Order: sequence, then structure tokens, then C-alpha cells
Amino acid sequence: MEQSKVKAVKKQDEKPSIYSLQLDELKEWLEQNGEKAFRASQIYEWLYEKRVSSFEDMTNLSKDLRTKLAESFTLTTLNTLIQQTSKDGTIKFLFELHDGYSIETVLMRHDYGNSVCVTTQVGCRIGCTFCASTLGGLKRNLEAGEIVAQVVKVQQALDELGERVSSVVIMGIGEPFDNYDNMMSFLRIINHDKGLNIGARHITVSTSGIVPKIYKFADEKLQINFAISLHAPNTELRSKLMPINRAYKLPQLMEAVKYYVDKTGRRITFEYGLFGGENDQVEHAEELAALIKGLKCHVNLIPVNYVPERDYVRTPKEQIKLFEDTLKKHGVNVTTRREQGHDIDAACGQLRAKERKEETR
Repeated sequence: MEQSKVKAVKKQDEKPSIYSLQLDELKEWLEQNGEKAFRASQIYEWLYEKRVSSFEDMTNLSKDLRTKLAESFTLTTLNTLIQQTSKDGTIKFLFELHDGYSIETVLMRHDYGNSVCVTTQVGCRIGCTFCASTLGGLKRNLEAGEIVAQVVKVQQALDELGERVSSVVIMGIGEPFDNYDNMMSFLRIINHDKGLNIGARHITVSTSGIVPKIYKFADEKLQINFAISLHAPNTELRSKLMPINRAYKLPQLMEAVKYYVDKTGRRITFEYGLFGGENDQVEHAEELAALIKGLKCHVNLIPVNYVPERDYVRTPKEQIKLFEDTLKKHGVNVTTRREQGHDIDAACGQLRAKERKEETR
């Protein structure tokens, strides 16, 4: 592991999280500290298979090594401030970090398994007008281990039910591509067969459209599902809804999307939130169909949760159907997201905005 990475974190008087280390980085650290590299696999087993909560529990490691680990790293523990359970089985966690900031993680129960939605930043600087996560701006990036710990923590809760996390979506608070390196470490750790062993095709990352990072992500050649928060069929409307579009305009974004599809051969998903009276009319659907014509893609329509801090309203059911049917008429592969957690604060950033007003002012 690069020494600089460790030092950068230590400056804040905070030991780096053991969960931040990819297997090769852990091997490197062990060798630098006079230990055998094969111990890395044993440590991974304790972290990700047995899911222990202290270095002392790693009983097949020498006392000396356990002490070294405890002196050099922290075993990130997330303190559960609030846990809300919806009638449909969705569970939303508000976790407190070591510095007192809070993040949200959501467990969604589907017929096909358990999906965890993770947060990558405390707050967000992207400023999408429909999102509660951006209230109060960006406080800090999460370390890779703080993202990993969210999945571990939910998995520990599922252990009691004899269930496992089967998929992960990086769609919680924050813009993942604004914390790119930590996000990539997180992906590699949870995807590793000695880590949480979650298959690449069971992981989805979503971006608001940070164009240079889309090119970079395409070049990583991962089999991970990729989604773009599109939300508008033209650049003027998109700039109104999403200020990021003023920096990376829609034509540039679509160029990057084409590059991604060509480079990886993978289908891309466009997330399209329906905001009452803003972007949900038939003419918007017609324009959207023209924009994505010929692209290997799928459109996921999201009837928006009402966010009291914002003034968007829900699109009526019949209008959603009309929008979907218009896209289908043009041969677009489209689905409408089944809403989950409607009876709890499940939309991104809602629970944090309600409970931690000092963070989101």
C-alpha cells in the first residue's frame, strides 16, 4: 500500500480503516512489517467471511501481528443512530461515523435477493435540485473502508436471518465519481472472491455525469453495471434540474456514454426521474427516445419521492404509463421502478435531512 495513502489519513489523527485495503495492499503492508504475505488471506477471511468486530478475534494470527494491526488500522464500526423498517421490508440505516457525521445505507428486499444501497460521501456538492443529499453541501469523502463497512454492517444484520447481501448499488448519498479512487477500491474489495465475493454483474454504480471519469471508468474494463442519472431529454431542462449539466453538457455526456458502450460492449442504464409537470410529458418522452436512439441501453423511470425540502410533486400514475408507452412505441427498453420504502424516509438523503439538521443546513 502506498505510504502516502496511510499518511494522508493519519494527519487527521485517525488510523486508516483495515477495510480500505485491497488484498495486494494488505500483503504489501504485511511484508513491510516483517510478516508473511499469506496472512492477508487469513485476515480477509476474518473480515469478510467470519465478519469479526475486533482484531483480538483473529485467533489464528500471532498476538504480535494482532497488536500491529490494532496499532496501524481501525476496524471501522458504524454506530446505528436510527433504523427504519418499511412494510415492504426495506430497511434504512442512519449510521454515525467516527467524526460524528452521519450517512445513510438502505437494504432493499427483492424476490431475487437482498440489495444494499451505499453512500460514498458525507453530503454532496453536485446540487441536483430534486435531491435531499445535497442540502448542506459536501462535508467530506468517505474512505474506501467506510463504504465497505456499510455492506459488512448490513451483512451482519442479515447473518442473524441466515441471508446474504446478493447485490450492491452505489446510489446513496454523494456522487461516486467525485470520490473515484475510494469507490474503485471499494468495488475491488467487495468483488474479490476472498472479500465479500459479490459478482461484478450484481454491482451497479450510478453517476450524475462527470464526463472525464466516465472515460476513465470505461477504460477499467469492469463487468459492473453502469447507470447515468439523466432526468431530462435536452440540455436546457437538464441544466435546470441538474447544475452539473452546466459543466458537462448533455452532448458531451452522450459522447462519453457512446464511448463506454463501444469500449465495454455493455448496456448502459439511464435513470430518469419523473418530476410532475417538469419533464414527464409525452413530448419529453418523444425527445428522450430520439436522444438515445441506436444506443445499447435501458431506461429506468423513477416516480419521484416527494422531498419536502424541494418543491417537486409526484407524476400521476396514468401519466407515468403514458410516458412509458411512448418510449416503448419507439422501441426503447424501459421499466418503471417499483417504489420501495414509501412509508419511511427512503429517498436519498431524506432521513439524514430530517434527523441531522445541523449537517444539512
